[in-house]
Amino acid sequence: MRKFVPENAKLIPQEAKCVFRGKIFDVFQWPQEMFDGSLETFEMLRRADTVKIIPVVTAEEARKLGFEASKPQLIITKQEQPRKNCFYDYPGGRVDNDDSDELAAAKRELREETGLNFENWRLVRVEQPFNKIDWLVYTFLATGLLEQTKQSLDAGEKIEVMAMGVDEVLQLAKSGEARYLRLEEMGERLDLNRVMKMPELYKY
Repeated sequence: MRKFVPENAKLIPQEAKCVFRGKIFDVFQWPQEMFDGSLETFEMLRRADTVKIIPVVTAEEARKLGFEASKPQLIITKQEQPRKNCFYDYPGGRVDNDDSDELAAAKRELREETGLNFENWRLVRVEQPFNKIDWLVYTFLATGLLEQTKQSLDAGEKIEVMAMGVDEVLQLAKSGEARYLRLEEMGERLDLNRVMKMPELYKY
């Protein structure tokens, strides 16, 4: 259940009918009136929304997790999946039907992929990657480490949890395996102080 939808999102109208259900994508169609009064069939895809989490830990929190650190760190993942080369990304995944909203999905995905729980959560970005797909990507900032538990990975996941400083992430993001680490809201230069001060989009 979506709790926050940006005003400029282009979503499937309520009168649309699902004409095909796939493993990832569903196809919806509806009659659309043209300027001359004629009707044309419009079509859009729908897929489950995605959550992405940027976890930030203090140097002390990073050391408690077993990482060497003298300054704040970003938690990232090194992942392997079937039919995919090794890649780096922030924790995240799809919103499931059992998730009450996008924040619940973000907390679950972070816990499953990293084993980490955080106290403070802020929604800092929502984007619709393609206008013809009813699909929103929610980016959350997580701070205030609470605990570390065991990962709970899917059968098709191999995930290594890593902590890196801003400069290290910037350098890593230049490689082909780390294109998912590039986030527009961070600007051309990753400024952690600026990221931490980003306004919250929605109060959960």
